[in-house]
Amino acid sequence: MDRLFLVFCISACFLYNHAGAQGVGINYGLLGNNLPPPDTVIRLLNSKNIKTVRIFEPDPNVLRALGNSGIEVVLGTLNEDLQQLAENPAFATQWVNTNVIPYVPAVKIRYISAGNEVILGPLAQFVAGAIQNLDIALKASNVSVPVSTAIQFDAIGQSFPPSSGAFKNDAVGAITPVVAFLVSKQYPILANVYPYFAYASDTVNIRLDYALGTASGPVVTDGPLLYSNLFDAMVDALYAALEKVGGPALRIVVSETGWPSAGNGDVAVVPNAQVYVNNVLAHVKSAVGTPRRPGIPIETHIFALFNENLKPAGVEQNFGLYYPNMTEVYAVTF
Repeated sequence: MDRLFLVFCISACFLYNHAGAQGVGINYGLLGNNLPPPDTVIRLLNSKNIKTVRIFEPDPNVLRALGNSGIEVVLGTLNEDLQQLAENPAFATQWVNTNVIPYVPAVKIRYISAGNEVILGPLAQFVAGAIQNLDIALKASNVSVPVSTAIQFDAIGQSFPPSSGAFKNDAVGAITPVVAFLVSKQYPILANVYPYFAYASDTVNIRLDYALGTASGPVVTDGPLLYSNLFDAMVDALYAALEKVGGPALRIVVSETGWPSAGNGDVAVVPNAQVYVNNVLAHVKSAVGTPRRPGIPIETHIFALFNENLKPAGVEQNFGLYYPNMTEVYAVTF
């Protein structure tokens, strides 16, 4: 076995085992004007045995509610803070002093994500610097928390077959120093992986059962590797792309995946959403890994906890497992 892959296997399994028994979590967004208060939400999470939650900004009310809850948090920075975090180490120190130090150790911070889905666009140039300055500030405060960023699958320019996965030329310059830093620290990279969007954009060439994870056998053959679900194929395309920019041993954490229950005809419907989310949870909890990374568990966070009415109309408002009144959109087994 390749030495880098052996290191990858050991570190990935160790970190997965410390992510909670199931290695799954959920995204808790706040873009709604009718959402329940955070302390009520945290009680809901515990009642459903959801032990990791991702938030997109350091909301003090949410952080206080998480205190002594036993729930780990993936804590995001605002995208608009990235430039200051990258260019001003004092700002990074202030960010840590404001958003981390008052809450630990009562709040268990699993990762800090420097931005979300900015590796393409004008903010991409600041991601590596923001990660590094946050890491320095955390260590200066004796806080040991991996810092990373969440990348969008759109940063991938080639994804079929999965082994040909490669970043777009526009993304390579920004992602390469991020990967180098994460590799040097053995931190994971976060990635948002949505078979729904891939299927919705190409219903002619992508089978619905392949996207939902219900295919009875292999659908895609990639050399010796066989793929029966699109989730694995997308994750492995990311792994192949990371190998090409210096990250052969970098671990992927799926920071978002989900399926909308409304907003796009007969594709975004409750039965499809329920099937996809339960299938991906069962797959992740089985810890079988992917064809390219067999036996390597995929820590995964479902998007999202609630339907959020301040998001753009359509599917974006309908990814929640729960309505804001905390009744289920559909049943999910965590």
